Amino acid sequence: MAKVKTQYVCQNCGYISPRYLGRCPNCNEWNTLVEETIAPKSNSVRAAGLRRTGVDNSQPEPLSHVKFQSEPRFKTGMAELNRVLGGGVVPGSLILIGGDPGIGKSTLMLQVSGQLSKSGKILYVSGEESASQIKMRADRLDVDSDQLYVFPETDMNVIKSTISEMKPDAVVIDSVQTMQIPELQSATGSVAQIREVTADLMNIAKGQGITVFVVGHVTKGGAIAGPKILEHMVDTVLYFEGDLHHSYRILRTVKNRFGSTNELGVFEMMTDGLHEVTNPSEIFLEERLKDATGSAIVVSMEGTRPILVEIQALVTASVFGNATRTATGLDRNRVSLIMAVLEKRAGLLLQNQDAYLKAAGGVKLDEPAIDLAMAVSIASSYKNRGTSQLNVMSVNWD
Repeated sequence: MAKVKTQYVCQNCGYISPRYLGRCPNCNEWNTLVEETIAPKSNSVRAAGLRRTGVDNSQPEPLSHVKFQSEPRFKTGMAELNRVLGGGVVPGSLILIGGDPGIGKSTLMLQVSGQLSKSGKILYVSGEESASQIKMRADRLDVDSDQLYVFPETDMNVIKSTISEMKPDAVVIDSVQTMQIPELQSATGSVAQIREVTADLMNIAKGQGITVFVVGHVTKGGAIAGPKILEHMVDTVLYFEGDLHHSYRILRTVKNRFGSTNELGVFEMMTDGLHEVTNPSEIFLEERLKDATGSAIVVSMEGTRPILVEIQALVTASVFGNATRTATGLDRNRVSLIMAVLEKRAGLLLQNQDAYLKAAGGVKLDEPAIDLAMAVSIASSYKNRGTSQLNVMSVNWD
């Protein structure tokens, strides 16, 4: 009887070690390595055979001889999602949507499925909810269609057979961490399972021309759970972000092979589901106080759309020896640079001052045009003087 071989795989980054380590040497996270059984070669070969795309007798050919048939993007029925995807969904693409638990990923996907079912057959595969639970949520969201099929299943072999028989126009997998391939001896949600499940889904999308939406959970660090190769395999990676204590949600593109990665979609979570916010500037500024200190307005380009965002700063004397610099939604190194410039050129004594900066509304800003707004908000808080509500700033100091 052959000896069972095991290895230790980091659940955060996918690093493989022959022995247990308390700290992953690749991502430096603690207690993320778990033991996995190495599958025999025969199983690997069999699994590889199951993942064939269905393209028979494929041969190398000159690029000039490749036949290309342009297929137009199809709309999702949600303008904000279309914007983030670059104008719509590319047929046969694999789209990964990540976000914190309870942020609204399943709600978004069920609403999108309802919209897409108006023009095609949609298969909604859930490994987390029963059919009755999905129906209960669909009734609340006012989603009902004879072309939307609900399929509570986690076995990828069964799912692939069902897709081959139904031939849907789009498939939603909720979530990739709950899917499993029986041939693999690894536990459901392990790095090996997630990698192989994603490979199967990619082959379905490319081999059969079916658009596949995949829901993924994120780690405590904000990255999508599973190996990094997961994000490399898919065509598009979207992050659904927001504060659970507030109703607004932001859909951000991290990777997009068919469009820009700078677009931003804004939604509001209400009792009947997600509603699109067509004017994000209004919600980002709605709670700004008149003549507030430490506040400045900046105009930032998010893709093709300019938005107004409030930069908030709190500067206070440091209690301890080393001053604290904290930034939420902003580049912390950029904040330190701006404070150094203010101290050197503007005469503000910030060396022993703690500074806490934030981009209001949960938005993340990384363009240099926000430098002046950060400087004004820091100076305003330090001097305890308010800024005019009519001033909008946009300039960089590079």
